[in-house]
Amino acid sequence: MLKKTLLYVLLFICTVSYSQIGGKYTYQFLNLITSPRQASLGGKVITIYDEDVNQAQFNPATINTEMHNHLALNYGSYFKEVTYGTASYAYTYDQHLQTFQAGINYVNYGSFDGYDENGLYTNSFTGSEIAVSFGYAYNIPFTAIHLGASAKLISSNLETYHSFGGALDIGALYVDEANDINWALAIRNIGTQFSTYNDVNEKLPLEIIAGVSQELENVPIRWHLTLENLQQWKIAFANPERAEAAIDGKVTPEKVSFFNNALRHVIMGIELFPKKTFNLRLGYNFRRAEELRILEQRNFSGVSLGFGLKLNKLKFNYSYSKYTIAGNTSLFGLTINFQ
Repeated sequence: MLKKTLLYVLLFICTVSYSQIGGKYTYQFLNLITSPRQASLGGKVITIYDEDVNQAQFNPATINTEMHNHLALNYGSYFKEVTYGTASYAYTYDQHLQTFQAGINYVNYGSFDGYDENGLYTNSFTGSEIAVSFGYAYNIPFTAIHLGASAKLISSNLETYHSFGGALDIGALYVDEANDINWALAIRNIGTQFSTYNDVNEKLPLEIIAGVSQELENVPIRWHLTLENLQQWKIAFANPERAEAAIDGKVTPEKVSFFNNALRHVIMGIELFPKKTFNLRLGYNFRRAEELRILEQRNFSGVSLGFGLKLNKLKFNYSYSKYTIAGNTSLFGLTINFQ
């Protein structure tokens, strides 16, 4: 049925930025960038250890007492009618129990027209997904090592199909205060479906991420280096548009080099004035740039930028990310300090 086909198209719309990795799993919205700060740094940064309560949704080990009583709200439009939002809140019960964090991720795919196998209109339908998370981090006594975990309950509704599942994120963070450098590792979306869409059990988008960041000593810059999708080495694919055709009609597919494939695991970002009231951010996602670039035309896919502005107990964040000529994304975020 064409209606069912549209549902799979809908899933692809949500995961266009994840290309070859994204088409294999369910609940792909779990990999959407959750905040403007993340987006402007290229996405998936797991080493930020400060009052930014959004960080807990990508690495629960970053949950800390500076996040106490902070609420973050984020909203974005993901290519026309697809919209999504996130919320994150942290609370410190006492210094011994450390800090707890709760979060919500929500995506609305908009409205679609349904047709039967004969091409006749049936009715319109919608799709949406939501995940509710609860996280906790623990600092190993007398060390700079932080461990964290976050449990998620996931609900997905696509036309008349429903699915419910659960997942766990675990993370580790090492904070080297002497050199102002952070090292981190996160394993995200370890879980399963409790109920399936159509009696077919699908895998969740398990991902292993590693990262390092450092604030330079005499320059107001913090750089970030993230390695994504470490659970799968070969993530590059041969683009049929880049195949070479010989005179005899023989087509030679594109050959992706070892170095090119390695680069597609890399995300880089920098923050200017990271600890000031106003800061600027710039990021570059190599995989997004390579997979979405247009031959013989510069479209700056993979580039992202943004800024943060703090006014008393409020902080406003904005990011703009380049995907294709046809579609780019903006994210807006507000963090409120209730202390």
